[in-house]
Amino acid sequence: MTATLEVSGLRKQFAIGRPAIDGVSFAVPAGEIVVLLGPSGCGKTTTLRCVAGLEHPTDGEISIAGKLVSSPARGILVPPRARDLGMVFQSYAVWPHMTVRQNVIYPLKHRKIGRVEAGRKVDEVLQLVGLSEYADRPVVALSGGQMQRVALARSIVYRPQLLLLDEPLSNLDAKLRLRLRDDLRVILKQTGMTALYVTHDQAEAVVLGDRIGVMRDGKLLQIGTPDQIYNRPADLFVANFTGATNELAGTLIERNGEFGLVDFGSGRRGEALLLHPLAPGDKVRIALRPENIAIGKPDGANTFAARVVDRRYQGTQTVYDIDLFGHRLEALELGTAARHHVGVETVVALPREALWAYRDTGSASYE
Repeated sequence: MTATLEVSGLRKQFAIGRPAIDGVSFAVPAGEIVVLLGPSGCGKTTTLRCVAGLEHPTDGEISIAGKLVSSPARGILVPPRARDLGMVFQSYAVWPHMTVRQNVIYPLKHRKIGRVEAGRKVDEVLQLVGLSEYADRPVVALSGGQMQRVALARSIVYRPQLLLLDEPLSNLDAKLRLRLRDDLRVILKQTGMTALYVTHDQAEAVVLGDRIGVMRDGKLLQIGTPDQIYNRPADLFVANFTGATNELAGTLIERNGEFGLVDFGSGRRGEALLLHPLAPGDKVRIALRPENIAIGKPDGANTFAARVVDRRYQGTQTVYDIDLFGHRLEALELGTAARHHVGVETVVALPREALWAYRDTGSASYE
């Protein structure tokens, strides 16, 4: 029976340094997939290990299916084996001396399930993960992607309350990774499994997650749907980390609802979406995705003169470096032909809803 996961005020302090997790709170409703996304060392794997019971939190509470499984303040720490979890790791962690079927049926041997029922469950889950025809094959004869499917099948065959996945695709080559990424969401949704998934890969997070939580330095900066994370990032770090790698600096002149007029210097002004509470006179930093810069297409108020300083043809798209206001920005244009030449002066259009303005704190946004 799938279950809700609730994490409240979670904190993990190791012997030295800043907390690995610092006041993280979120909930995963039954049947939902939540992805924790962030760079190495941000605390996402430590959070997952605390949920699993493999790490002991310093503070905060964790509940699974309404049952408190971890609360240092109350002296509660339910061991991993009693939390009814399934886990899929970065390494396949399959037993090399066993066949596919023997690997998958193994968890059922420690539960009170009859041989016939166990066989039926294994057949069902092997069909679900696309390994029915490999059931009696030694796992060492499988590809990496197939071995990870075995690990997944073994983790869900007994229908745990919660499935935890720690970068399960990172050891696969690019083609296998893309295929299994797409299949994995279908498999999890077919089982109705509640899942907490950890990755540093933004595309993976978007494809798999019903919601994405972005972490940095032990803190959960934002949690929301993929659309919210990608189109209304909570701060400059979230914007940068999810692909809005261009930045411009300016001063807010006036605001009109959620939009504002920004002075970029030398009388150049444009409209931007204000994603922080800002007042006229505030210094702002603006994030902009390369794919949202339109080259050679004048369009409305945010049209400026720029110069193409470099280009990189990539087959189905071309990446240009442009000089705008003395800043080097990256622009991406889809299509199999590179349309703009290096050294050419052109116009660029920056849609106001794609220019995201944040308060300029003077600190680095992305490391």
